[in-house]
Amino acid sequence: MTLHQTKICAFCSIHLRVILLFFASSLLCLQPVAITATAPTNETDRLALLKFKEFIPHDPYKILSSWNGSLHFCNWHGITCGRRHQRVTGLDLQGYNLGGSISLAIGNLSFLRFINLQNNSFYGKIPQEFGHLFRLQRLQLNNNTLGGEIPSNLSICSNLRSIRLHENKLTGKIPEELGSLMRLQNLTISTNNLAGGIPPSLGNLSSLKDFYVGENNLVGNIPDTIGQLKGLVRFSIWGNKLSGTIPSSLYNVSSLQIISVSDNQLNGTLPANIGLTLPNLQLLLFGENMFYGPVPTSLCNATQLQMIELSRNNFLGSVPTNLGNLLDLFWINLGRNHLGKSLHFLTSLTNCSKLKILAIDRNYFAGVLPSSISNLSTQLTKLYIEDNGISGTIPASLENLVNLIGLDFSYNYFTGIVPTNFGKFQKMQSLGLSGNRLSGEIPTIIGNLTRLFELHLDENRFEGTIPPTIVNCQNLQYLNISQNNLGGSIPKQLIGPSSPALISLDLSHNSFTGKLPFEVGDLKNINNLDFSNNNLSGEIPTSIGDCLVLELLDLHGNSFEGVIPSSMASLKGLQHLDVSQNNLSGSIPKGLEKLRYLENLNLSFNNFECEVPIEGVFRNTSAISLIGNTKLCGGIPKLQLPKCPVEVMKRRNSFGYKLAIVIISIVLFLFLFSSILVIYWMKKSKKKSPSMFSTMDLLPSVSYQDLYHATCGFSPDNLIGSGSFGFVYKGTLDQEEKLVAIKVLSLQHKGAFKSFMAECNALRIIRHRNLVKILTCCSSIDYSGNQFKALVFEFMANGSLDIWLHPKLDNENQSRNLSLLQRINAALDIASAIDYLHNHSGQPIIHCDLKPSNVLLDKDMVAHVSDFGLAKLLSTVDDSSKKQTSTIGIKGTIGYAAPGNIFTILLAISLKP
Repeated sequence: MTLHQTKICAFCSIHLRVILLFFASSLLCLQPVAITATAPTNETDRLALLKFKEFIPHDPYKILSSWNGSLHFCNWHGITCGRRHQRVTGLDLQGYNLGGSISLAIGNLSFLRFINLQNNSFYGKIPQEFGHLFRLQRLQLNNNTLGGEIPSNLSICSNLRSIRLHENKLTGKIPEELGSLMRLQNLTISTNNLAGGIPPSLGNLSSLKDFYVGENNLVGNIPDTIGQLKGLVRFSIWGNKLSGTIPSSLYNVSSLQIISVSDNQLNGTLPANIGLTLPNLQLLLFGENMFYGPVPTSLCNATQLQMIELSRNNFLGSVPTNLGNLLDLFWINLGRNHLGKSLHFLTSLTNCSKLKILAIDRNYFAGVLPSSISNLSTQLTKLYIEDNGISGTIPASLENLVNLIGLDFSYNYFTGIVPTNFGKFQKMQSLGLSGNRLSGEIPTIIGNLTRLFELHLDENRFEGTIPPTIVNCQNLQYLNISQNNLGGSIPKQLIGPSSPALISLDLSHNSFTGKLPFEVGDLKNINNLDFSNNNLSGEIPTSIGDCLVLELLDLHGNSFEGVIPSSMASLKGLQHLDVSQNNLSGSIPKGLEKLRYLENLNLSFNNFECEVPIEGVFRNTSAISLIGNTKLCGGIPKLQLPKCPVEVMKRRNSFGYKLAIVIISIVLFLFLFSSILVIYWMKKSKKKSPSMFSTMDLLPSVSYQDLYHATCGFSPDNLIGSGSFGFVYKGTLDQEEKLVAIKVLSLQHKGAFKSFMAECNALRIIRHRNLVKILTCCSSIDYSGNQFKALVFEFMANGSLDIWLHPKLDNENQSRNLSLLQRINAALDIASAIDYLHNHSGQPIIHCDLKPSNVLLDKDMVAHVSDFGLAKLLSTVDDSSKKQTSTIGIKGTIGYAAPGNIFTILLAISLKP
């Protein structure tokens, strides 16, 4: 045989083996079908499902209890099987708060076409075995706590249409291999910890319609290849660190409805013809970048536009006067740019009958407001034009905008009085008129704004007194009327027992006279209190020590006399104290040195005397001011004060000396004896811990019997929810005659008591319209002699946000659906609550467990953040050289919010002008 013949034979032999291997593999692929055709039960799938169940220890609703031998696995809850071969084709366990990891055995379910495990508590990594599921079309793992990297071998699943991995803790880069999934229509991986750049290979996803990678840590430029996605409908990259310009080719993808690039470092201009090349555009979200140039007039051609968000950029020039052609427009935010010139565009906006949000704040607009502003949509809820150069009087015809919730005209040049018909704004929650030239008296009609939450009238020319009708504004938390010409005494209606639940009160730089009312101690929620630069006199009330959450107290520039009340030592959270430029005397209270958060203390220009303390804030010379007190002595050496004189006791006779020794001995003996008795009594006593009493005493109590009758014996018919540490019942308290929600703790569960204490500690110091309100509590013994603990809250008629965003398959009310406006309002409510907890509560609080199921909706669909069982209060670590904030022992994710819907969080980021 020749060499050539040998090569031919070898070649034929190889091809014969390949052909045989192909037929063998084909037979193997057909084998499962043949087996299932003869056997109705497939043991491989059943064992894989049981292994999957084994890795889920947390199943609060007992969803997996049906996964047992009494039923065929195709009848197990959440399982879908094919009719012909009885193999598992679907796994749907969304929204059951399941906790555990995803078993590797899931890769054995080779007939799976969809997996839906969203809205649970799965952790660990996404198994590489998902790459074995070559029939997989939909993969939904969003809203869990999964970590690790996105498996690159998902690219093997060539039938994938949808990948939803958003709202997890995924790390690493976006796999380049995903660019081979030619049938992929939806790629949602936002709200994770992904890094690196956007792979250019994703431009090959010719079927892609939805591209969401927002709220990660992505860097670099947007690849030019993204412009190749000609079927793209929704494009969101907000909340990253992307830079450079947007590829010009992307502006030519005419199918685009949403472009969200807010909160990045992008630059460039908007194409002049953007409204022509993107005729289907609905949401244009470009806020918080570095874009510049004019606002294109062609936007009016995108007639479906609903939102224009261009705030916090460098846009300049005038605003197009043809925006009134956008009849579906409900949101336009142009704040914090360099726009200016004419205000005539406001007239064109009167055609936008759906307009709800209008913000042009912090620009260079000037002139008088056109009268047409009163003809804007009556649906308008927020109007922000602060920090411009607008002059003239405030139009009285604004009363037409009866649905206004937020109105801010601050820092302009408005003159005249506040129109009396402002009292018609019955829905007003925030009113800002600071920094103008308004005069006259503060109108009494302010008392008609009963929903008012913030009122800023500072830096004007108001005169007269504070109207007593302000007591009607019981929801008022922030009041600033500083730097005016107001006088008279401080009304007790403002700070008395019936006063609003104020958090911040600033009356500084006025001409108030008289004493500071003793009722100031009734401001239990106050954080900031500023009475500086007035004509107040008398002593500082000792009741000031009852303002337990006070952080700033400024009394300087008055005529206070007497001593600093020792009760100020009770203000454990006090950070800034200024009593300078008064007539105070006596010694400096030693208790001030024990205030561990105090970082600024000004005692200058008074008549203090005696020794200066040396601990706490007194160790830092840059944090205290003592000048103008000539009788002070001692302190740390850096203060360079004279030494205090030493008093020496002289023994005048031996009898007096001996008598002193006897008296001291008797006192020491009595002290020792009483200490032994106290220790013995404490060991015998079975009282609750002091922290328990200090927390619980702040809430009224109800008995176990009251709650038992309120819930018909804790009937299952009244059960409305359950969690890790207990159950929630609906009930009616006899004394209240209204529905309440009763959270009963399962004390046998580890951590339940700690959760109870955490929730008490958090709720006792907070009060906000978007936080669930605690009504009372119960710490008692049930009818079986067991410990019983419960919290009673306001009943929220519309349940949790979770059941609105993600209705269960078996939900009877399938009509539940949140409109876009309701989603925006819910996001606003949640953001307001979290901002209050982090920045404005008595002590900064981290919720640690924010998710849709912990957001409740009342009968008016107002959102309330609930469940503070994992909440942590910030503490401060202090040493001799530095101070820093710490959150020791925090569980959960700091700053994490789980809105449960990409549109909600997309819009929420753009809300603040």
